[in-house]
Amino acid sequence: MRKIIAQLFVSVDGVMEAPEDWHFPYYDDQMGEVVAEQFHQADTLLLGRATYEVFAASWPQRGDEVPLAKRINAMPKLVASTTLDTVHWHNSTLIVGDVATELTKLKEGPGDNITISGSPTLVRSLLRENVLDELQLLVHPIVLGHGGRLFADDGRRTPLRLVDSVTFGTGVLHLTYRPADDS
Repeated sequence: MRKIIAQLFVSVDGVMEAPEDWHFPYYDDQMGEVVAEQFHQADTLLLGRATYEVFAASWPQRGDEVPLAKRINAMPKLVASTTLDTVHWHNSTLIVGDVATELTKLKEGPGDNITISGSPTLVRSLLRENVLDELQLLVHPIVLGHGGRLFADDGRRTPLRLVDSVTFGTGVLHLTYRPADDS
């Protein structure tokens, strides 16, 4: 069975917004290998609307000399959005209907993992619906003090189980969680 795995850049205070403004000083070969591995173990990229729009505006213009550009541009992309009517980036499909139901069906079919990059609203919703199989956080050693956070202050509890942790030379923590009720 396929797994849906989210891999997210986040600050110590939980901010995900605008990683292009704070993430790159911590990006090294070790992180590059982890990010590349995530994309090479998946055959589908799942994105929320906002992340899709950012990716669709930037990745098609990147040449094959940019790591992962060829892979990301070629792989099938699923877009979860209630506001978009169409998607135009090569190999992109808009999920129509209930996202959790459609993804649950997709997970039961053949194929490799489905990876999520960014897309905090989508990640929260898939955690809530028990559809997300794994949450990989690349926690950067910086407190930003403002910006969109991964988890909203909405009183929801979601128990997770830490299954792996690695500290990179830059101080970034690579934390891998699965739902606590997952065996």
